[in-house]
Amino acid sequence: MDKPNIVVEVVYALAEKQKLLRLSLPHGTTVRQAALQSGMQVHFPGLDLAHSPLGVFGKAVSKPDERVLEDGERVEIYRPLIADPKEVRKQRAAKAAQARTDEAEK
Repeated sequence: MDKPNIVVEVVYALAEKQKLLRLSLPHGTTVRQAALQSGMQVHFPGLDLAHSPLGVFGKAVSKPDERVLEDGERVEIYRPLIADPKEVRKQRAAKAAQARTDEAEK
């Protein structure tokens, strides 16, 4: 007897637009397969689901072509980073240090 399908959500968000799709998929569906089968690229033209980084419930999945989904999980499609977070933190720390130096000189 076949197992019933699993139900998962696939989400993608830009600053100005977000989309959540609920899918019923067969057991054994991988994270990448769910993203591809979601049809999210219809709502976000230019979205490359074959190469986009993916995660499940806020945790990046290093091998989305192998990670099998369980019922109720949420697949997240991540955008490429615009700025390197480490570099942003360095710049913010340098700016704060400069502000302290400027304040001390007054």
